[in-house]
Amino acid sequence: MKIISTLLFLGLMHIATAQNELDKLVDQWHLSATNANFKAYFDVLDSSFVFLGTAPGERWTKSEFAEFSKPYFDAGKAWDFKAKNRNWMYSKNKKTAWFDEDLDTWMRGCRGSGILVKEKGEWKLVYYNLTVLVENEKMKEFIQLRDKQ
Repeated sequence: MKIISTLLFLGLMHIATAQNELDKLVDQWHLSATNANFKAYFDVLDSSFVFLGTAPGERWTKSEFAEFSKPYFDAGKAWDFKAKNRNWMYSKNKKTAWFDEDLDTWMRGCRGSGILVKEKGEWKLVYYNLTVLVENEKMKEFIQLRDKQ
């Protein structure tokens, strides 16, 4: 029984350590945007990275997103996302992690979700999806607003 308890404890500690490491990585990634640190922000991203933004046509590869974002970072005014309520899930081999998080932004409530992969001992963000939250009871009004041309 002691062996099982010890193994369970060690397993939980490993997950908690990985989660703490990943929370720091994602928090720092968001902070790099807040501080308009282009290099630090984009160094976290894998070469295969894809970003889905809030507008219908916003699906960017890493290079496309960097090109779009560069003027904002250069002006010292990127974006400021404050994450809370982040939830993590992991693949069985612990080399892929995905998360969702609630965000305080200038757009009010948003939600982000992302996927990270661990290769050669380093975590890289491969996917991030940013969505604006709209309450169900406001959906008809939102649709009418979007349909205006």
